[in-house]
Amino acid sequence: MPKINVYLPDDLADAVRDTGLPVSPICQRALDQAVRRITTIRQAVLDELDPAWLAERLPSFTARLVTVLTLAVRRAQENGAGSVTTGDLLHGMLAEGQNLGLQVLTAMDVAPSSLTAPSGAEPAGVEGGLRFSSAAALALELSVGEAIGFGHNYVGCEHLLVGLAAEPDGTAGDLLRSRAVDGKAARRTVAAALAGYAHLQATTGGTQAPALLNAVRAELAPLIQRIERLESRLN
Repeated sequence: MPKINVYLPDDLADAVRDTGLPVSPICQRALDQAVRRITTIRQAVLDELDPAWLAERLPSFTARLVTVLTLAVRRAQENGAGSVTTGDLLHGMLAEGQNLGLQVLTAMDVAPSSLTAPSGAEPAGVEGGLRFSSAAALALELSVGEAIGFGHNYVGCEHLLVGLAAEPDGTAGDLLRSRAVDGKAARRTVAAALAGYAHLQATTGGTQAPALLNAVRAELAPLIQRIERLESRLN
């Protein structure tokens, strides 16, 4: 059986050794799930626009992200394009209007209303029917990787924002980076938002929260509800 090295931070490596976890089967299962997710993205044919089909094929994607993909595909179809580009994905995120990815942009001092999704063509990833462009497919793959890296059992618009910003060749990434939104900065902002919400939940308990806390909770409430719905579905 082929061998793949997995590198861990020192603290995690010590903890794994102390607990005696079966590393190989855990890694095999995680990699198998990741490969299945990414293979589904690469093989998706989008000629027939069906949100229910997208939701079925991509069960770990949140409802908002499926809506974003639907809007992106519709834009490509209306433009008579041969592939769904990163610009189309960014358009879908902006057009959906309520997702956490847009809240992350706002936190990074980029008003979503100031962005116009690019419409330039990108090379198709796979021939035959309407497909994701090579750059769009990679952005979605990176989004899945971000979700896995965060330890999330869902893929949301905040992960897509990081994926678009980190993808090096697409038109959306060029636009985002021109506004100082790169992959590392977006990732840090997502992590800070989620960590801040967890801290506020832990420290306020049942006490009356100030206006700022209420505002933060209101901004992140849709994300928490999506996570809870996904976890209840998976459990």
